[in-house]
Amino acid sequence: MIKFRTEVELPGFREKMGYRNHSLMIGSCFAENIGIWLRDRSLPVMVNPFGILYNPVSIANSLALLISGKKFTIQDLFYANGVYNSFSHHSRFSESDPEKMLERINLQADQALHTLENCSHLFITFGTAWVFQHKVSGDVVSNCHKLPAATFNRYRLSVAQITERWIPLIEQIRQINPNLHPVFTVSPIRHLKDGAHENQLSKSTLILAIDALTAHFGDERISYFPSYELLLDELRDYRFYAADMTHLSETATDFIREKFAATILDQEAINVINEVDKIVTALSHRPNNSDTGEYIAFIGKQLVKLDQLQIKYPFADFGRMKKKFNKKRSD
Repeated sequence: MIKFRTEVELPGFREKMGYRNHSLMIGSCFAENIGIWLRDRSLPVMVNPFGILYNPVSIANSLALLISGKKFTIQDLFYANGVYNSFSHHSRFSESDPEKMLERINLQADQALHTLENCSHLFITFGTAWVFQHKVSGDVVSNCHKLPAATFNRYRLSVAQITERWIPLIEQIRQINPNLHPVFTVSPIRHLKDGAHENQLSKSTLILAIDALTAHFGDERISYFPSYELLLDELRDYRFYAADMTHLSETATDFIREKFAATILDQEAINVINEVDKIVTALSHRPNNSDTGEYIAFIGKQLVKLDQLQIKYPFADFGRMKKKFNKKRSD
């Protein structure tokens, strides 16, 4: 039989993810995309408690802050462009009210530490090896918050710098959660503002660093999911990129997500998702007129289905979905 594409070999996971165990996803837009897809299907997944993070040092710093039990104060914030910001957080946490911002980020940190201490899987997605170092503090920042470029030094991490930061961090994480299984992946989203060549050097650095971590700890303790390779080697066509030629098309995202789900989810979770997906589709439905009796009845039917699923799968929590449907009904 003639093959017209290269099929990327997927890893085998002995410890599967499902509705009965919690997971934490942290890193780039790709981690965000996968994590939200899982969360929308009511899996117990926490996604990016510091917001989207791109480089290995910022991701490591965030996890270290969680482990330390850090409480953010007004001294950790700075004011720029009309809002308060944190160099440890994505701009989606920025607020005009610093107290409101501190309440949000500290609540997220508390929830994330609890998840980290109790979850079965930690999914880490590296996006780029390029970092921005604040000239005054010397710290690598998670987000520049549109400050002038002269505020930062910019450089590409080496493999050694990444592994030297992550080896002791993984050992620290294992001290608070010995059963945790880290799963690394490299985002297939391209960072073309660095240039095509620099983007390849960056992605190669990340892949080599993860390979070095796997060699150090052993592939039974650390796993790698080949999301980058699935796009570049298996799909391998510009039609699988969005119009900006940087982000993934919806088809490519669905393809990689399906591979991820088939590889890491247990059969019970796959069975539940097959039923929940129909309700997720209904949740995204936008009527021309939400005040009609027909639409209100439609919402009622979905809530009944969720109640039935809750009885059938008592280990799952469909509360988030119910809240969304009830909000639709009251809007």
